[in-house]
Amino acid sequence: MTAQLNPRGDVAVLVPAAGAGVRLGPGRPKALRLLAGEPLLVHAVRRLAAAPSVRTIVVAAPLAELDAVRDLLAPVAPVTVVPGGAERQASVAAALAAVPPGPEIVLVHDAARALTPPELVEAVAAAVRAGRPAVIPVLPVVDTIKEVGAEETVLGTVDRSVLRIVQTPQGFRRSVLAAAHAAAGDALTDDAGLVEKQGVPVSCVPGSEYALKITRPFDLALAEHLLAAGG
Repeated sequence: MTAQLNPRGDVAVLVPAAGAGVRLGPGRPKALRLLAGEPLLVHAVRRLAAAPSVRTIVVAAPLAELDAVRDLLAPVAPVTVVPGGAERQASVAAALAAVPPGPEIVLVHDAARALTPPELVEAVAAAVRAGRPAVIPVLPVVDTIKEVGAEETVLGTVDRSVLRIVQTPQGFRRSVLAAAHAAAGDALTDDAGLVEKQGVPVSCVPGSEYALKITRPFDLALAEHLLAAGG
């Protein structure tokens, strides 16, 4: 059954999904790799569509896969699919340009974080709605972190209390994200990084263990376990 997005929602979600995902091994683009029989992108869009504030979803897909992605997502939710770029930043910019007038909160979400719960989508959107110009979901760093120099020699121990693991969706006022991309120089893999370079404060909200990024075969196996357990 196709999900119905909220026509009164104030949130647009951009999903850059044109990456190759070489660390997952050879095969189709990362977003189209299978998790429990369905592409990561399908899992991700299904959860985005379940968030009550979401009005628009725009996916930036590989040029060679546009029709396949449209057909794949048609039964899931009403999604706009546009050609992605060679780099993530170009894909986000292309998706942002396709957002229709209306939503003033824009989230950017990785298809590889396929199990991200709708509640996290809503939490990020709510923080932007409350007046924060840019918001990222984060988790505390639990491992000991070492700074390492030449020949793998330890230089010191990093204070992990000030470190955070960053997830998506990252949320922005629409004007803030648009200005950051318009001014972008060097390509970054993190939209919050573009905003930081513009001097805009970026706030944090608690992330979710389920929003893990599926990058390696081990991550895929872990995601399958979580999904089987009801995640």
